[in-house]
This record gives sequence, C-alpha cells and structure tokens, in this order.
Amino acid sequence: MAEPPSSCDCFVSLPPGSRDDHVIFGKNSDRPRDEVQEVAFYPAASYPAGSLLECTYITIPQVQRTRAVVLSKPAWMWGAEMGANEDGVCVGNEAVWTREPVDPGEALLGMDLVRLGLERGDTARAALTHITDLLDQHGQGGPCREDPEPFSYHNTFLLVDRQEAWVLETAGRFWVAQKFSEGVKNISNQLTIGSDITAEHPELRSAARAQGWWDGGGNFSFSKVFAPENPPARMELAKQRYKGGTELIQRHSGAVTAEVMMSILRDKPSGICMDSGGFCTTGSMVSVLPRDPALPCIHFFTGTPDPSRSIFKPFIFSDRPAPVLQVLSPRFGPEDPARIQPRFQTRVDRRHELYKAHQEALVAMATKPEETLAVYQVLRDLESQCLSEISAMLRGDVPGDELGELFLDCVDTEIKFYQ
Repeated sequence: MAEPPSSCDCFVSLPPGSRDDHVIFGKNSDRPRDEVQEVAFYPAASYPAGSLLECTYITIPQVQRTRAVVLSKPAWMWGAEMGANEDGVCVGNEAVWTREPVDPGEALLGMDLVRLGLERGDTARAALTHITDLLDQHGQGGPCREDPEPFSYHNTFLLVDRQEAWVLETAGRFWVAQKFSEGVKNISNQLTIGSDITAEHPELRSAARAQGWWDGGGNFSFSKVFAPENPPARMELAKQRYKGGTELIQRHSGAVTAEVMMSILRDKPSGICMDSGGFCTTGSMVSVLPRDPALPCIHFFTGTPDPSRSIFKPFIFSDRPAPVLQVLSPRFGPEDPARIQPRFQTRVDRRHELYKAHQEALVAMATKPEETLAVYQVLRDLESQCLSEISAMLRGDVPGDELGELFLDCVDTEIKFYQ
C-alpha cells in the first residue's frame, strides 16, 4: 500500500521581498510516488442557469461563467494541487489535521476547492470567498489518494494575486484567513494563524467555546485552539520542513526571483524537495505576477516528478493557447476506477507522454552515472534560455504574444531530448 502523502510546501514573495516589482508564487506537490500529475488548460466557459458540475466525488451547482485556468493536478481527480487563472490568481493547498474530525464521507476535496476558487475568483480575496462559501455549503472530505485504503484531511490554502496574498486555514467547515501585502511567507502542514486574523467564519469562536476548547477570555488564537491534541506524525515531521522553508525564503528576502523560487523548490536537504519512502514531489509550480497590469503573468510547471531532475516550462495565457496533449493523461470515462463504486479497486495507466519520456530517461541515466550531470546541464540550459526570454519580455524587449506557444515548444523539445 502506498505511503500516505505528506502534503506540500507553498511559498510567496511580495515586494520588497522580491527583487523586482513582482509577486512570486511557488509550490511543491508531494504525493504518492507513482501518482501521475498532468498540466491541464481549461478555457473560460459560460453555462446555462441551473447547470450542474461534477467534481471529484460530488455534484454541485455550476456558475454561469468560469475563468480560464491552467492546473497541475493528479490525473485521477477533477481538482488540482495548484494552478492559476487568466486574471493572475494562483492557489495551492496543503493537508492539515485539527480538533475537528475529518468527515469520512465524500464531499469536496481540498483540491476541488483549489480549482473552484481559480475558476470563479478574479482576485485572491474573491477566490477565498468562493472557497469558504463552498466549504460551508458542501463541506470537505473524501479519499485524497488513488487507493482503496481511505485517507482524508482538512486543508490550508495559499492564495495570491498581483497585489496581495492570503493564507486560509480550515477545520471542517470553520476557517480563518490572514492577509499579507509585503514580504515573504511559507506554509507547510501546519496551522500558522494565531490571533492575527483578517477574516474568519462567523461562528468560529462560538463553536470553539461550545466544544470547551476556548473559555472566551483573552486573545483568540486559532492555531492554539484548533490544533489537535495528538497530531499525526506527518504533522510533527512537517514542522522541520516548515522551519527549513522559512529559513530558505527569508534568506533570499529582498532578492526573490523565479530562479530563486525554483532553487528553493529543488532543495533536498531541507526536505522541501521530497524524495523518501512511498512519496515524493510529483509536480512543481512557480508563478511570476508583475504588479504592472500591462505585463502578462508567467506560470512555470514541471509536469514531472522531482524538480531537481526536471525543468520548469513557462505557460502564458493567450487568446489562442495551443493544446499540449503531451502533458495530458489518458481518459477512461465511466470505466475509470476513480468513478466506479467502490472506488479504486483496480489501477490504470495514467502516464502521459512527457511523464513516460522523463521516467524512461531517469532509468537509462541510472545505468550511466557519468552522463547524468551532462544531461541535467543541457536541460538546465534549456530552462535558463526560457527564463532569459521571459526576462526580456518583462523588460519590454520581446512582445509577449510571441511567447504564447512557449510551453508547447518546451515540452516538445524536452521529449525529443529524452528520446
């Protein structure tokens, strides 16, 4: 049986933490080692009144208009680990356990809430409002991995746009949020919001008093009141990862760029780049959100495991985004084991073309260690070239519309290189 996922690490840098006048978002998605993560683009769409939306486990009312989104997502689920929308909003989530019991029934996954927030919110604050409203209406819960052994959790979220960032922490249907307008911040499997609360569920404190977790006196600290008395081992282990991530992002405060964020996500000594036991970093994302609305946002995805052995490829929203089939997994329709009750009784091959080429290359390189360094250097040179083109575009030297197919070109080049 696969080892339970150990969640993820999310980072944000806002000026003056960033070197330039950019907001930088980054996330590693730590999931079961053999899980495939795809990079999927969904265009904006309109729906008739009364339409329904089938999420991973439950069906909810659809809104009349959704925004275009690009997502890094486990191939078996509807939701996403992380992603961005056409308005420059980025969202990522992480697992957390609290005093509130995890609902064993099927509801919205935290990953569903990530995608819903991106499809419906034009700012980080608006995405947060959509997520908390959906949380109140439908709850959160259901198996979070492609395995018959149930494993569920509550969620924390990092929501970012061109101007600000929000940390949203949940306990069942209850939640608190904290706003950040400058500097650097990271989250990692922990309740981090104490008494510095920007917004909260209207019944949060009365519910805590009713449970006997808070006596109503003094400052209310969400992290103290709702932290579990006996936290799971994975939460305790994540404390060191959270500390290491904080040290890394603060070390670069004032100089954070896309390259710096990528280096943080690739850091193995801190545990940020996870590679142990039955789980690892299966997908990574970095986004550059210029404060200047005239400049496009750039979103980098690996689409393959272990960012230290992968390259980040840039995606830019455009009027006619080219479909990138090489990073989309096969579809199995109603016969998908994730849709048949009882779920996950069998396994299917969800590997997409880039994933297969990447994994086959790693196997081949393992037998030729003397060539490994040279291989990675060529790939990093490709990544550096893309970053240089992006920098030129942000300086105004290269028109942004000339880079609309850069993600497709990079994926295609990477696959050909492996072959």
